[in-house]
Amino acid sequence: MRYWLGASFVDTGEFTQLARIAEDCGFDTFTLSDHLFYADFATPYPYSRSGKPRWDASTHWPDAWVTIGAMAAVTTRLRFAPNVYIAPARDLLTVAKQVSTAAVLSGDRVTFGVGVGWCKEEFLATGQDFHTRGRRLDAMIPQLRRLWSGEAMTLPGIPEFSIAPTPERPIPVYVGGDSEAALRRAARLGDGWIGNRIYAEEQLDEVLAALRKYLAEYGRPADALEIVAPLAVLPDRDTYRRWHDKGVSATMAAPWWLASPEEKATLSGLDLKRVTMERFAEEIIR
Repeated sequence: MRYWLGASFVDTGEFTQLARIAEDCGFDTFTLSDHLFYADFATPYPYSRSGKPRWDASTHWPDAWVTIGAMAAVTTRLRFAPNVYIAPARDLLTVAKQVSTAAVLSGDRVTFGVGVGWCKEEFLATGQDFHTRGRRLDAMIPQLRRLWSGEAMTLPGIPEFSIAPTPERPIPVYVGGDSEAALRRAARLGDGWIGNRIYAEEQLDEVLAALRKYLAEYGRPADALEIVAPLAVLPDRDTYRRWHDKGVSATMAAPWWLASPEEKATLSGLDLKRVTMERFAEEIIR
């Protein structure tokens, strides 16, 4: 089992130090979320009962690729992934150039976590069609892979083109999402799948069965996808081993959410994150 650090709701100034701690603790991948701005969104937030986001205008959402570049510069082993990047809210070439550059500068330590998003206002702000985002992402993924390989391609009205720099190794594409469309997209186009929800065992069993069914439909083997799933369990090595035996490749954790009341009362910010991450590493990872 590999362990991904889920670092949402983190102040921007903490990211580089947090990346160093994550690498020292043995985390495999550092993840951060993607949002362009905060507003009083009319679009319902799909992951809360109220339909309202769990953050406000003061919450930091730094640009994923700038932040990954900064964290890569102070680490040597740790991988990085957005969880997830809303690619269809941008144009193809902007995404291709950002991700390729980050992969090169990090020494091929980037995983492209990608999804269609939920926030219509972000698409309106960037001039992209919210309603065709799924179809456009389906088209973007193979086009991105071509561009990242250094291959030339054409688009309507544009002469043959390519981009540079490009990484030495292929960038893994992990598709995020829990809908049938997202699971099918992962099975058809992905190197991995990232769950957006925290799963109890019976819920994840259903998702794994669906992914295997779709993989078979698309002529891919059952083990073609890496599975990254946040699990609704307290940290326990035996439990994680059982999940791994089911086919889960990695799980996601933010150990500071499990801090004791005493730790929360006496520690804050980076100190609280460091103490809880080191305990998680000692009890689970090492």
